[in-house]
Amino acid sequence: MSAVVISPIAVLALFPQAALAQQPNPLLPHNLSPWGMFLHADIVVKTVMVGLAFASLVTWTVWLAKTFELQVAKRLARRRLAMLERGSSLSEATQACAKKRDAVAQLILSTAREADLSNGIIDDGFKERVSLRLERVEAAMARNLSRGVGILATIGATAPFVGLFGTVWGIMNSFIGISESHTTNLAVVAPGIAEALLATAFGLVAAIPAVVIYNHLARVISGYRTLLGDASAQLLLIISRGQLRRPPALSDAAE
Repeated sequence: MSAVVISPIAVLALFPQAALAQQPNPLLPHNLSPWGMFLHADIVVKTVMVGLAFASLVTWTVWLAKTFELQVAKRLARRRLAMLERGSSLSEATQACAKKRDAVAQLILSTAREADLSNGIIDDGFKERVSLRLERVEAAMARNLSRGVGILATIGATAPFVGLFGTVWGIMNSFIGISESHTTNLAVVAPGIAEALLATAFGLVAAIPAVVIYNHLARVISGYRTLLGDASAQLLLIISRGQLRRPPALSDAAE
């Protein structure tokens, strides 16, 4: 009995699909992880992703810095407010806040400055001038504390659209690839579409925390402005009582 010899060429002719399946397609990326998709993405899509990642880093940096700054400012404001509520005179409060830069200290020093300019004369005009000074100091301090928070609103509003731009650009390139390769095989264009959709994911990751943190910081700053309003009210009460200085009788009684 003679042996039958089958050549490799005959096997490839009988099973062409199996032979093609064993050969890797150089057009398809081998790594479809987020990092692999980023490395294979178009330069425009890469730029969009890097920009959105930087925006996310800015968001968390602003949150960390402003959270610490607001905690310190609110703690100092409560301490100064408690001092005013204990019935301290304006002169005592001024001595306690000398050369201090916190908001309530600036309110006290601004009131004392107006009292010095008015020669201690307490009338309706004096109270109006003090109220005007307090309003301006409150607005300036709140504005300084809010510095940098507005960028969170900008990131929250624009990041989804920036990510969408990267997605549109990537999908457009995928359709161009379909036209150039003369094939409708989804496996060829799926990686490009996945890379494009990753840009949208980057946009959402940057936008959602920015909006949440912005709303949180806005509420905290609003509470801080309420503390400044309470301190201004206490200063106006001290002025209305004429407590610019501690009465001598109380000092003698204390001795």
